Amino acid sequence: MSLPNGIPKVDALHLSSDLPGFSAALGQAWTDTGFVAVTNHGIDTTVIEGCINAARDFFALPDAVKKKYYLDGGGGQRGYTPFGIETAKGFQTPDQKEFWHVGRDTTDSQDLTEILPDNIWPEECLEFKAACQKFYDAMDNLGRRLLSAVAVYLDKAPNYFEPRVANGNSILRLLHYPPTASNVSGERAAPHEDINVITLLVGADQAGLEVLRRDGKWIPVHTESDTIVCNVGDMLQRLTNHVLPSTTHRVVREVNDGSGWSRYSAPFFLHFAPDVEIATLSNCVTDQNPNRYPDTITAQEFLEKRLAEIGLT
Repeated sequence: MSLPNGIPKVDALHLSSDLPGFSAALGQAWTDTGFVAVTNHGIDTTVIEGCINAARDFFALPDAVKKKYYLDGGGGQRGYTPFGIETAKGFQTPDQKEFWHVGRDTTDSQDLTEILPDNIWPEECLEFKAACQKFYDAMDNLGRRLLSAVAVYLDKAPNYFEPRVANGNSILRLLHYPPTASNVSGERAAPHEDINVITLLVGADQAGLEVLRRDGKWIPVHTESDTIVCNVGDMLQRLTNHVLPSTTHRVVREVNDGSGWSRYSAPFFLHFAPDVEIATLSNCVTDQNPNRYPDTITAQEFLEKRLAEIGLT
């Protein structure tokens, strides 16, 4: 099954009842289009709505208040990042967006706590912290379940990724794309690929998200409100030697006049732990698909390089 635009759909109920079948469907979907719509994901709508409403409340605050939570020099890893900072790799004009980052609260490793910064929380929004933490945990759990299917698709044990993401530097991003005047240059989000392992997105029921299909055609991604969209990130692409390729996507202005409306979304970027080495899986290397990445790189090194490329550091 698929959405009207051809984006495949997978039913998360089959994660438990038919892991091999779900795994094959997920892998084929990512191979064909790079994006997949996940239904029956198990995250309660009140948890999703609570997080989106918390984002709306925060972004409605005056700019001077929001900027109290911008950590200059923090690489945008926690708290607020205002307009005009993040710029897609290879582009000169910043994206037309503002966002807030929530990360993992604690880790089991003292070494990692020195790398992963503490979360900060806006004192003006009383429900913000609890709503974000609840949603973060739900998305983290779903992402790890999906990775068990990815592991099976790659001929690994279902728990292959678990120790690699247990202390992962995963990020919940609350996004606001504000109304944009027609004379303002730049897209809401210019064409890009995600840095991380996999991305889970809430908010694709609003217009604007587009995916670059394998044949070079841009197609809109417009789902039901109870569906989560999931795609491959560059870390997984590198690990699998492009067997599971990352997919270019963008957020364009509203199809009519590009002004007068706000778009909110909440992507969850699932990451490896900072010290995990990304080394090409041997079974993803063939004569027809030689190893593109003979040198290994840690997840933290990969992240730092990409943050510099998009203007956050």
